[in-house]
Amino acid sequence: MKRKKTLVFSTVSYRYLARAIVALAPESLELGELVRRRFPDRELYHRLAASVRDRDIIIVGGTISDAETMEVYDLACLMHRYKARSLQIIIPYFGYQTMERAVKPFEDVKAKNRALLLSSLIKPNFPVTIVMVDLHSEGIPEYFENGVGTEHLYAKAIVFKSIDRLKGVRPFVLGCTDAGRAKWCESLAREIGVRIGFVFKHRVDGETIEELAISADVDGCDVFIFDDMIRTGGTLINAGKGYRAKGARDIYVISTHGVLPGKALERLENAVDDQGRKLFKHIVVTDSHPNAVRLEKRSRFLTVETIAQLLTDHLTANGGEGND
Repeated sequence: MKRKKTLVFSTVSYRYLARAIVALAPESLELGELVRRRFPDRELYHRLAASVRDRDIIIVGGTISDAETMEVYDLACLMHRYKARSLQIIIPYFGYQTMERAVKPFEDVKAKNRALLLSSLIKPNFPVTIVMVDLHSEGIPEYFENGVGTEHLYAKAIVFKSIDRLKGVRPFVLGCTDAGRAKWCESLAREIGVRIGFVFKHRVDGETIEELAISADVDGCDVFIFDDMIRTGGTLINAGKGYRAKGARDIYVISTHGVLPGKALERLENAVDDQGRKLFKHIVVTDSHPNAVRLEKRSRFLTVETIAQLLTDHLTANGGEGND
């Protein structure tokens, strides 16, 4: 019997990534057809344009907002209702991942809430796998219940590619914004054979951070700061000033998730050190968050690398190539 291709659907915000994934493996993947309308009261209508019965399904959608999270959930329920055989949900950016534990009394652990919501998709004879990329907390997959399968992918190949493209003739150090990311950065640094530097810092309050020390000699070196995500940019600016104060030359930033709300990118581009010199040379992120894709069109300061190949390689190696 001829193999059926796996059908790939997506939320509205992640159409670009679903199309890129399918384009890389057209022999095994195809875009699913979906009728989608927004009513005047903002309610969202979905209808499958064709049967998904006994088909393997992939949904691409990050939990980047409450509305996006519910669209992922609604699409998954739709596939189950109309008898899909299996489901993989690709979550390029897992929202609320820094709220993975309660720090203060009575705080809500929203990362766990999202995991439990998606865990409720498990039904008899309907296997579900959740695929996530470069999570801020390694423990988040443990929050999924009811036998949901989880896969955690790492985008380090994109980090290496970006460093190789941007590095100059000066020696460079791989930096990170704080000691909490040192283990992950140390692994990257070991693979490319460079030194690692990180910032010892002290949080004074919710908005104030004091830099205490830099762990490596960066004098005369370029620094590539890696962080798993960039949001407002405050932590990066503090780290960048710390490296520059210790003699760093050009400072680049490489991050998996470019969330960059509001004027965060503009803030980073305009950041200067204590002598008024431009702080960052360039920023590289992936297309795991749609905001980064939109911002790249307006800024030469930002480069966005795609994770489509990373995802496609994983999917086609793990059952995304159709079934007999």
